[in-house]
Amino acid sequence: MIARRSGLSLLLLAACVLASGCNGSAGEGLASVEGTVTLDGQPLPNAQVIFQPAAGRPSTAITDAEGKYQLQYTMDQAGAEVGSHAVKVTTAIDQPDDTRASEQVPKKYNLESELVEEVEPGKNTIDFELSK
Repeated sequence: MIARRSGLSLLLLAACVLASGCNGSAGEGLASVEGTVTLDGQPLPNAQVIFQPAAGRPSTAITDAEGKYQLQYTMDQAGAEVGSHAVKVTTAIDQPDDTRASEQVPKKYNLESELVEEVEPGKNTIDFELSK
């Protein structure tokens, strides 16, 4: 009985290792993405930038006072998956005091966004010049 359980445990462990190997590890195929977001020619601070691949985890960033952003894949990994991404930019993000900031960005860049960007291997600089 113990040998049977041990064999089953090894089989399950091997299946888990193979399954994770087939999907790749987190961060495999990531590229650096940074840029600047402007709205009507002015830097857009405190905006959330979201890059969503067709399949997989999104990468996000919050712009600084100069509208600059650098995407994060996870808390510990910068970048975004290589490939095509739907992109959304919004200022309606939750605040530390449990309120939501007002939306300054037109829907055509967030709720109804048609922005699409290609992330290439290596370092990418992708700027967004938004207008009302």
